[in-house]
Amino acid sequence: MSESARPDAAGEATRAGAGPHRTFCTYFDSNYLLKGMALYRSLERHVPNFTLHVLCLDGAALETLRTLNLPGLVAIPLEELEAAQPRLLEAKSNRSTVEYYFTCTSSFVLHLRQRAAAGQPITYLDADLWFFAPVEPLFDELRGASVTMVGHRFPSGLEHLADHGIYNVGWLSFADDQNARECLRWWSDRCIEWCYDRVEPGRYADQKYLDEWPRRFAGVHPIEHRGANVAPWNVAASPISRRDGLLYAGEAPLIFYHFAAFKRLAPGLYDPGLTSYGARLTPALRDEIYRPYLAECHGIDERLRRLVPNYAGGWGSKRRPGPLALARLLLSGKLLVSGR
Repeated sequence: MSESARPDAAGEATRAGAGPHRTFCTYFDSNYLLKGMALYRSLERHVPNFTLHVLCLDGAALETLRTLNLPGLVAIPLEELEAAQPRLLEAKSNRSTVEYYFTCTSSFVLHLRQRAAAGQPITYLDADLWFFAPVEPLFDELRGASVTMVGHRFPSGLEHLADHGIYNVGWLSFADDQNARECLRWWSDRCIEWCYDRVEPGRYADQKYLDEWPRRFAGVHPIEHRGANVAPWNVAASPISRRDGLLYAGEAPLIFYHFAAFKRLAPGLYDPGLTSYGARLTPALRDEIYRPYLAECHGIDERLRRLVPNYAGGWGSKRRPGPLALARLLLSGKLLVSGR
């Protein structure tokens, strides 16, 4: 699929290219492998010089990424993080799999922040992001800030969802300074103490803790660019359009879309995850956002089946509705249909 990675003196794989080097991290297991690979491919198109550190949450994901040996991608086994942050193992014993994954987010970023080259910001990305344009406008906002994050931007009628957090974990960038380190350590400690997939006063998974950051730590900057983190929960208020060859979300150029809740229900049938947020699969949203992403995932799936022995990958969900529920969704026009 690509040439081999080239390790540098710091032990990282780097991509040659113009522009500043950007350091990203994410995590996924084999069930999210296609989405994680789609994220990587979108970074290739829009970030000339980057490293993406991937925490592999199961052995199948680690084996696949090591087989591919992609430039700029560093595959890290979960066991490495657990050895470096042994308190995680106690949390692992009393949480579900997804809750443990949430617990690992902050510890993984902290682990990388402690190892990263001086002066480099580290940016965490959810694996189901996909970039449509260069990221530099977001890094322009980071200048002078210690931590940048992005709000959910819930529109009218969805304000109640703020009990899951005002801010979204999807993009988090941490500068190389004391404020960022204090924030990361505090977040890691809180997640190890409590990180469950339920809402409690002031808490939800790893995400609700972000609400505290602007008042607890100096240098925290919520991203203002409205083309960042467009998602099922806010796209109805920022409709997708194409103008002069560029994609827009409302009046802002689209930088990245968050494909949260996107899943395959059956061969050829996909749920965009819009329904629960009251958003419609408009023609522009279908043809400019979801169909290109689906085509990317299909292409990756086909290549992996050719190149990786015993390839095991998924489409993000093992839960499927029954036949009657699936038929109702299909007849309602809420599903994405693909012949592949």
